[in-house]
Amino acid sequence: MRPRIAVVGGGPAGLTLARVLHRLGHPVTVLERDPAPDARPAGGTLDLHEGLGQLALDKAGLLAKFRALSRPEGQAMRILDADGTVLRDWRPRPDDRANPEIDRGHLRDLLLGPLAIQWGRGVTRVVPGARDDGVRVHFSDGRQDTYDLVIGADGAWSRVRPAVSSVTPHYTGVTFVETSLDDVDARHPGLARLVGDGSMAVYGVNRALVAQRGSGGHVKVYAQFRAPLDWHAELDLADADAVRSRLLALFDGWAAPVLGLLRQGTAFAHRPLHVLPVSHTWAHVRGVTLLGDAAHLMPPLGAGANLAMLEGAELAEAIARTAATGPGQLGEAVRAFEQRMWARAGKWAKLTTAGLDRLVSPDPAEAIALFDRLQPS
Repeated sequence: MRPRIAVVGGGPAGLTLARVLHRLGHPVTVLERDPAPDARPAGGTLDLHEGLGQLALDKAGLLAKFRALSRPEGQAMRILDADGTVLRDWRPRPDDRANPEIDRGHLRDLLLGPLAIQWGRGVTRVVPGARDDGVRVHFSDGRQDTYDLVIGADGAWSRVRPAVSSVTPHYTGVTFVETSLDDVDARHPGLARLVGDGSMAVYGVNRALVAQRGSGGHVKVYAQFRAPLDWHAELDLADADAVRSRLLALFDGWAAPVLGLLRQGTAFAHRPLHVLPVSHTWAHVRGVTLLGDAAHLMPPLGAGANLAMLEGAELAEAIARTAATGPGQLGEAVRAFEQRMWARAGKWAKLTTAGLDRLVSPDPAEAIALFDRLQPS
C-alpha cells in the first residue's frame, strides 16, 4: 500500500512536488486554503535559475513549456542614481537563458496542469501520531484527515511548522510597500522607457525604489526602506493617497521621473520583510517535513522560490523511489532530504541576508558594488 502523502500549500514548492509525483505515478493530495486559483493576485515575476528552478521544471517535464512562457529579456537590469542618471544598464544576450523571468500567475498555471487541488482547505494545525497512527491534519472547518507524510509548503506563517519547530519569523527592519502600474507602455510611456525590459532600481540612504516589468505591460514597484515594524501606526494603509504622500516625503528630492513610479501607483500593499534564522533546522519528526519559506524564509533576492521548487522536485523523487518499501524507508528518505536541504538553504540564507544589508544600506554604493559582482562581465 502506497503511503498517503499530503502537501499543504499550493505555491511553487507544493505544486512542483505534486507535479513531479504526478509524473512519477504517485498519488498526492494538495491542500490549499485559497478557495480558487484566482482568489487573490498571483504577485510579480520570478527569475528561475538554470541550476535551481529550471532544473526543478525539467524534473517535472515542463522545461520546454516554461521556455515558451518565460521572458529572457526580463533579465535586463538598470540602476539609476537618485537624480535620474543611469549608472548601470545590463542587458542579456539574445541566447541568455540563465535566469529568465516568468509571471507568478503563468508559473502557477503551468504547474497546476492536470493536478486536482483541494481548494478552500485551510489547515489550522498538524499533529504527529504514534508510530503507526499517521499524522492528523486539522482544518478550519473542523474536519480532520490522516496521512503518512505531511509536507508543509505553506509559506512564512506555516501552520505545519509548529509540528517540527517552535521557531517563528522575525522582522528584518526592512519594509517593502508595493504598488503597480497597468498598461504602462500605452498609459505611461516615459515610465515604461525608464524601467526598460526587466528591472530598474534606485538606491539611496537606507531606502530604495525598485520596479520590475511583467508581461502585458504590467509593472510592480517596491518602495524599500528601514523602519520600525509599526512605522504606519498612524497611517490608514487603505488610503492610497495618504500612503503615496508618506512615500513621496520619504523619497523627497529624488528625480521626478523616478517618483512618477509612486505617483502613478493606484493601490499600496504593506510587506514587512520577515526571515527565519539563517541556520534553521529541527529534530526530525516522523511523518512531517517542510519546504521553501516554511523551512527557510529568507530575504526575497531571487533564491527563495528557486530553492523551494528544487526541494519539491527532489523530495518527490525521494518519495517515489521509496514508496514501495514501506513507511520506515520513507522516513529515512525524508530525513536524508532534510539534511541536504538545510545545508544548501543555509548557504543561500547567508548570502541573501548579507545582500539585503547591502541593498538597503546607509551607503548606496554598497548596492551597486554588489550588482557589479553578480553581473556577467
